[in-house]
Amino acid sequence: MSACSSAYYSTMEQFGVHKRDILVDRIEDAQLAQQDGQQQFKDALEQFRSVVNFDGAELQQIYDRLNREFEDSETAAETIRNRIRAVESVADDLFDEWDSELALYTNQTLRRDSEQQLTATRQRYARLIQSMRRAESTLDPVLNNLRDNVLYLKHNLNARAIASLRGELDTINADVGRLLDAMQEAIAESERFIATMRAA
Repeated sequence: MSACSSAYYSTMEQFGVHKRDILVDRIEDAQLAQQDGQQQFKDALEQFRSVVNFDGAELQQIYDRLNREFEDSETAAETIRNRIRAVESVADDLFDEWDSELALYTNQTLRRDSEQQLTATRQRYARLIQSMRRAESTLDPVLNNLRDNVLYLKHNLNARAIASLRGELDTINADVGRLLDAMQEAIAESERFIATMRAA
């Protein structure tokens, strides 16, 4: 994996694209995945609400729609997780390279300045990745609750099952609300980090 990464970075550098540029691109990709994820989880919540407001429609169709939203939510969550891992990977490589190159300076003033920039960038990155991980931690409670309810409905396609799901709506509402807030916070932190990287 490390050899693949090195080859990738070398190729990109030949085109004038450095690790800091790749990091910004990957943060933007993670941001986009979180924005898409927000919309997907809103859609899933809306579909769940329509299930508990069952009006006599075909139960199999209701189940199928809810199951589709759940599966789409799982896909969105996996994309978010993968994008966060991609950010972490390039950030680790960038900071390792930056740190090792400090020893190459002969001008101590430039070395100190670069070291201060590295420290400041690491601190900003720590805030960013913490907010991304916090957002990521809100995925499983929502997915687990949706999965439980989809499975329950799958094996109990009747009006009584719908009534049972109504009791779950408040919990799912609260979980999705926390997820949306955490995603928004991570998106805002990404914006701040990208702005400082581009200003540097």
